[in-house]
Amino acid sequence: MKYLIAGLGNIGEEYRETRHNIGFMVLDALAKASNIVFSDKRYGAVANMSLKGRQLVLLKPSTYMNLSGNAVRYWMQQEKIPLENLLVVVDDLALPFGALRLKGKGSDAGHNGLKHIAATLGTQNYARLRFGIGNDFPKGCQIDYVLGHFGENELKLMPERLETAGEAVKAFCLAGLSNAMNQFNNK
Repeated sequence: MKYLIAGLGNIGEEYRETRHNIGFMVLDALAKASNIVFSDKRYGAVANMSLKGRQLVLLKPSTYMNLSGNAVRYWMQQEKIPLENLLVVVDDLALPFGALRLKGKGSDAGHNGLKHIAATLGTQNYARLRFGIGNDFPKGCQIDYVLGHFGENELKLMPERLETAGEAVKAFCLAGLSNAMNQFNNK
């Protein structure tokens, strides 16, 4: 069984470890914990991970957030991964910092990365792991907030939250979406 785990973010040093790049951060933490490294490939940085007989293709798209669907579609086709084995890891303003929500489908909730993936794949019926980044910003400052860096208190909690997000990714692949949702959506 093969899975595509796409962590969304933007490439470039100016975006490194910003709230919008939490998808990259989750995949980086998962790769580090598994002693694997990313290689620059077509449409993104890719790492291959084995997990109890399953093959995980970890993808950090190099297409920038707004064109994430191009990388996701390419790697799904390249690796012959069915839609039900796709998991997109993404930041979510509607959730408090560090909260995790696995969903099997849903709207893009105004997220340009999810919007482009849905448009490119022709469906919103794909799994996503939403990682809460909170919404503590003044009206009209959303872009500055999501492209900003995490606060000191958030950074103290970050290693544990990234580890839990990695465990949620593994549970999706090993136990299936429904079981993973039951296990992680209240954590």
